[in-house]
Amino acid sequence: MMCTAKKCGVRFQPPAIILIYENEMKGKSRQRIMPVRNFSKFSDCSRAAEQLKNNPRHKDYLEQVSMRQLEKLFSFLRGYLWGQSLAETMEQIHRETTIDPEEDLNKLDDKELAKRKSIMDELFEKNRKKKDDPNFVYDIEVEFPQDEQLQSCGWDTESADEF
Repeated sequence: MMCTAKKCGVRFQPPAIILIYENEMKGKSRQRIMPVRNFSKFSDCSRAAEQLKNNPRHKDYLEQVSMRQLEKLFSFLRGYLWGQSLAETMEQIHRETTIDPEEDLNKLDDKELAKRKSIMDELFEKNRKKKDDPNFVYDIEVEFPQDEQLQSCGWDTESADEF
C-alpha cells in the first residue's frame, strides 16, 4: 500500500497516535488512529516508538514518519501522564533535543552520548549542502579575519627538526 504521511499527532484520552495520510492510489486523505497500550509515565519513549513503528499493523503507514518524531509524541504523552502542562513538556523536550556547547560529553553515559550524537547527526544532515541544492558551490575559499597575532606552538617546531 502506497501512502504519504501528512501530519502526525497524539491524543491523550484515550492515548493514541494519530496519523493523517494520503492514499496515493485513490488520492484521498485518511486518518489512522493507533492506540497506545501499556504505556505509563515510567515508560521509555524511544522503546515505545520503536515498538509502534515495527508493529506489523502500522508499519506501512509509519514508514515515512521519523523515529525522532514518534519519540517526541510519546514524550508529550508521558508529560501528560506526569501531570505537566503542554508548555512544560515542550520546554523539557527542547532541553533534551538541543546540544549545549558547554556540556562535557565525556561525563555522559553511553545511552545519553548516543542520543546527543544522533541529535548532532540529524542537525548536520539538515544543514548539509548537497550537490543538488540550488545554492551549492563546489570549492569555497574563505578568509577569516585575524584580530590578534598568531601564536606559534612549541610542539610543532621541535618535531620538524627530528625528521
